Amino acid sequence: MKDLSVVIVNWNTCDLLAQCLQSIYDTVSDLDFETIVVDNASSDDSVAVVRGRFPQVHIIANPRNVGFGRANNQAADLAKGRYLLLLNPDAFVHEGTVNHLVNFMDAHPDAGAAGCRLFYEDGTLQRSCAAFPTVATELWTALWLDKLFPTHPVFGKYQMTYWDMDDVREVDSLLGACLILRREAIEETGLFDEQFFMYSEEVDLCMRLKRAGWKIYFVANAEATHIWGGSARRIQTESFLRLYKSRVLFFRKHYGRFTTLLYKLVLLLGSLLRIMVGPIFFIARRDEEVIRKSRNYWLLLRFVWAF
Repeated sequence: MKDLSVVIVNWNTCDLLAQCLQSIYDTVSDLDFETIVVDNASSDDSVAVVRGRFPQVHIIANPRNVGFGRANNQAADLAKGRYLLLLNPDAFVHEGTVNHLVNFMDAHPDAGAAGCRLFYEDGTLQRSCAAFPTVATELWTALWLDKLFPTHPVFGKYQMTYWDMDDVREVDSLLGACLILRREAIEETGLFDEQFFMYSEEVDLCMRLKRAGWKIYFVANAEATHIWGGSARRIQTESFLRLYKSRVLFFRKHYGRFTTLLYKLVLLLGSLLRIMVGPIFFIARRDEEVIRKSRNYWLLLRFVWAF
């Protein structure tokens, strides 16, 4: 058995994928590891670039896009590592990060999963861990209370904005951009629920891990740069709707139909508010992005009851 299996699911992010792979081979030391890339029917040169520049990588080229969760499950079935590191193709690990995460898991046998500190391209901190979503946390977001009072322990609870993310801490869930998992834990709970095509699958996994008695940790001294939405930028409206469809699925799976109904009502409220203020912000800023977001919320109003 190897120390680590690095798993990357890719869809049309050829250049980012090459940077991601290079960051692994430039920064990982003294570990017996393998890298598995699952390509979800990319139309760019992703598969050819991996085979040409990184022949040591095991690549699975799917004939169609099977989704993020299922693709990760494909790789997990082949993985030989004591740990699995799930890495987005738009995430680039820093020096020592992967070794820090493996060492942390070795030192904390109660850890089912751990994640590192993430930064945007410009070096600003990215919120990469959160409390499990509830109707209350979604309502605070719909009413912008999380933005107005980010340091409040109630209104800032979901994204934990009351915390500087500068120490090791047990958390509810982690962003899946750079997430290390213990093999024994995922053998007990399973990896991703393939009902989630994309988004919320890591939140669902973290909840199942915690319910099975495993702990989820944020590790501040391990860092990576994450370019948010590397592949999602190509299909922004579709990704926006899929984000909320997956969140509705999460609520239905873990909280039941009545709570899911309440969540949908919160989505309607939040969408209406954003549609109403969109034109005001556009007039003030002349920002076309505001209009695009308003259109997305119109679509969410239209489709949310079908989710």
